[in-house]
Amino acid sequence: MTTAVLDFPAGSLILSRPGTDDPNLRAWSAADELLLQEAYILMEAAPDTRVLVVDDQYGALTLGLSRFAPDVVADGAQLNDALAVNARQNRGTVAPEQIYSWLQPPVGAYDLILLRVPRAADYLAWLLRWANGALKPDGIILAAGMIKHLPDRSVDVFAGVVEVQNVSRAVKKARMMTCGRGEATLDGWPGTWKGYGLELELQSRLAGGLEHRDVRVDAMPAVFAREKLDIGTRLMLPHLKSVLKPCAPDALVLDLACGNGVLGLSALAAQPDIEMIFSDVSSQAILSAQRNAEAAFPDAKTLFMHADGICGDKSPFELILLNPPFHEGGVVGDDIALRLFEQASQSLSETGRLIMVGNRHLGYHRSLQRFFPHVRQLDASPKFVVFEAWRG
Repeated sequence: MTTAVLDFPAGSLILSRPGTDDPNLRAWSAADELLLQEAYILMEAAPDTRVLVVDDQYGALTLGLSRFAPDVVADGAQLNDALAVNARQNRGTVAPEQIYSWLQPPVGAYDLILLRVPRAADYLAWLLRWANGALKPDGIILAAGMIKHLPDRSVDVFAGVVEVQNVSRAVKKARMMTCGRGEATLDGWPGTWKGYGLELELQSRLAGGLEHRDVRVDAMPAVFAREKLDIGTRLMLPHLKSVLKPCAPDALVLDLACGNGVLGLSALAAQPDIEMIFSDVSSQAILSAQRNAEAAFPDAKTLFMHADGICGDKSPFELILLNPPFHEGGVVGDDIALRLFEQASQSLSETGRLIMVGNRHLGYHRSLQRFFPHVRQLDASPKFVVFEAWRG
């Protein structure tokens, strides 16, 4: 965990970034600094301003504005733990009692919305449309991001959704947009759900053989690979039938970092009597996996968990399926995967297995061996490798 001091108009904050020891990775960016500076100018002139923080990552915005008691909504579940850590380090700051997500978004009209610009253009368009519906008629949206991480077409997205009032000059390679409420909303917008067809092989209850069924796999804008099947996942799918064969009825199987749920859906097709758990750090991923599972397998035993990793009392698992994220924001690395490997090793039954796919260049066979005595390669392509790992 790396720790540094953020100076802002009302003082300073000691902020830690959980999950990494890299001293070059801070818990905030220059975009957060821009948002805090402008927000204090606006809110000190109008202290009764009702403010909403959207997609704060480690608590810089939430704690920096704590004297104004902002509401907070975030797609990522990691904010909860980060806020708990960072609030303890800063006397006088108070974390909100509730952090909203898109599973349960806040309701009401806000005077000011602070928004960290995401890397995906579709998610930016979704957020701005949602913000239009949550903003008072004379309210203001402050949106900022690092220039190198702004999505393609971001200028067009802002212009088409909100009323752009000002674009700041570049400051420390960050830029901020000041916007008024636009007319575009999420009602009837076709960009909320996008997806693809997936052919699943199922046991036929009538003929006693196999049947093929095409299902629709949809996802919301914040979800990885929502418009086509990820090529790493594609490499892993043919192995699910054999690794699921030893699973008894009601065996617990976890689709970890589930995204749209395609691995869990394929597992249910191969072994419909299992209890399938879908878990992801993204609330939009959980909404997507739930929609897809309920449409394809309405009678299956399923559970959906918005969590940063493996948590809760649903364990041990007979099988964990994983296509781990290899980046967080703009940072590429294996920190997330290492944490998930360690949690998986502690959450499997004595006979349980982890089946995972990862980028070849990240050398996951070495990482897995830190937590599992047994690691076996199941498949490989020029870019990806599929591994099986177990303890006993």
